[in-house]
Amino acid sequence: MILFPAIDLKNGQCVRLEQGDMARATVFNLDPAAQARAFAAQGFEYLHVVDLDGAFAGKPMNALAVEAMLKAVTMPVQLGGGIRDLKTVEAWLDKGIARVIIGTAAVRDPELVKGAAKKFPGRVAVGLDARDGKVAVEGWSKLTGHDVVDLAKKYEDYGIEALVYTDIGRDGMMSGINIEATLRLAQATKTPIIASGGLNSVDDVQAVCAKLAPEGVIGAIAGRALYEGKLELKSAQAVADKALGKA
Repeated sequence: MILFPAIDLKNGQCVRLEQGDMARATVFNLDPAAQARAFAAQGFEYLHVVDLDGAFAGKPMNALAVEAMLKAVTMPVQLGGGIRDLKTVEAWLDKGIARVIIGTAAVRDPELVKGAAKKFPGRVAVGLDARDGKVAVEGWSKLTGHDVVDLAKKYEDYGIEALVYTDIGRDGMMSGINIEATLRLAQATKTPIIASGGLNSVDDVQAVCAKLAPEGVIGAIAGRALYEGKLELKSAQAVADKALGKA
């Protein structure tokens, strides 16, 4: 079970949103590279980064901040936001991103996902962000009619590395991972799942490990809880190891 610390980028700064609302952004660090170094120093093994501006614009908007983070840390970085074509996928992978997350384009252009996963095996994930079970696109600003489980099944044979599933209603609210919805998704697809949205405490980590890991959930993303000191890696890892029978 991997615990991913999240860095969301808005105007070159490290922020957290509430329920995906760009108007409800809290700035936690003016220097994303420094935040990445802080997470590395704490012992995290994999960094999750989202270009929020890029998600709305449909193209990379915080490239300088991402590139600074890549220079600042040696741990692998997965990146989502504004990745809408194969050229952008290839450019980020060439710059050192370990894994790209395709969100909006995965819904609108599934062939892009299939082509990218074939060309770059092990380095492509799909981001499915849902509100009440329906997938949202363009930085969560537009709801589609697509059911998240139905879409997840569509990508099963595309060769993607993982599905990053976010419950929008819980994101940034520290109300706990939506265990029921994540479980339903994990049981419906054979693709590994990374859970996101609302992770708040070691109890949440324990629940993810006990209830979701056996069904194929390989990781969870933590954001606001880390920034506000509600969760720290050492205790979370200890709980995870115990829940998974490693302690």
